[in-house]
Amino acid sequence: QVQLVESGGGLVQAGGSLRLSCAASGRTFSSYAMGWFRQAPGKEREFVAAIAWSGLTIYNADPVKGRFTISRDNAKNTVYLQMNSLKPEDTAVYYCAVGPWRNTVVARTTMAYDFWGQGTQVTVSS
Repeated sequence: QVQLVESGGGLVQAGGSLRLSCAASGRTFSSYAMGWFRQAPGKEREFVAAIAWSGLTIYNADPVKGRFTISRDNAKNTVYLQMNSLKPEDTAVYYCAVGPWRNTVVARTTMAYDFWGQGTQVTVSS
């Protein structure tokens, strides 16, 4: 049974930083993409970033490029999201997800992912 356990969310002031972690277990994740999405109240789930097994990364450029960094430790089946220069508009529930890597276009969509974490709340105060 695949499990994704997220941690690292919390309350931070604007301009601050947080590091989210997501540990996956239950199977081998080689060739799998690991991604982060977020969902603010009343809004659709939004792609944040994804990383392939090879280390190739993609980002939702407009909201997060230059501020967020995704990384993964394949030995630990763990993906990280380092978030710097946080803004109030970054406030959302952040979800990690795992799914077979296809390409950089599909990896931006929720349909690319088979397994999802429970979500971790990130709140940025102004």
